[in-house]
Amino acid sequence: MAEWGRAKGFHCLGAAGSDIETAQRDWARSNDVTGTLVNTAAVVAGSLAGAVIGKRLPDRIKTIVMQALGLSVVLIGLQMALSGTRPLLVIGSLLAGAVTGEIMNIEGAVAALGEWLKRRFRSGSSTFVQGFVTASILYCTGAMVIVGSIRDGIAGDPSILYIKSLLDGVASVAFASSLGLGVAFSALSVLVVQGSITLLASQLLFLQEPGVIEAVTATGGLLILGIGINILEIKQIRVGNLVPALAYAVAAALYV
Repeated sequence: MAEWGRAKGFHCLGAAGSDIETAQRDWARSNDVTGTLVNTAAVVAGSLAGAVIGKRLPDRIKTIVMQALGLSVVLIGLQMALSGTRPLLVIGSLLAGAVTGEIMNIEGAVAALGEWLKRRFRSGSSTFVQGFVTASILYCTGAMVIVGSIRDGIAGDPSILYIKSLLDGVASVAFASSLGLGVAFSALSVLVVQGSITLLASQLLFLQEPGVIEAVTATGGLLILGIGINILEIKQIRVGNLVPALAYAVAAALYV
């Protein structure tokens, strides 16, 4: 009887130990930000390569490259915006987000951070802040940011973020060749935004709802379209002040 009791005790201890090990593995996996770190490194590497290339390019080449990038960004933004099936939700989110962002002056805060980084690293580039703001918004807007970060946090699967890393790295080469090293510091924005979503993934599963993804994609597409318009210098839109529209889009998709 005593031997049976000891065996049962050992079995319970073993089960408890197994549960603890499983919990530890799950915790480690949920706190694994490998995908975000790779994405951050890709942006920095691409930006450095682009900055070196940019020094060798004449101004007329830089101009046409920026125009080509602007048109490409407009196309991507349009495709994303037109993918939605609830235009009133997107319009309402954009209007509410615009008012909120203008009151908070998000664009001004991001630009001020860019100016501080410019002074801190003694950059003489006149497009440093533009590169930082443009790339920060572009790289942190879209479904890949949300879905990729959550999958990395929940399942330990960074595959979507690896694909995004490749895309962002290539884009950084092109942007930095014209806008300079300010693009490289957008990696900080990627690290903060994607890293936060990954670490909080278990609490943000609702962001993977199809309706939420659709709303965020369509609304984010309009923000990206605004970036393209800015790059083409058609009209300067304070896109940073429209970022709260993404939060309104999520809320509307869940509750409206």
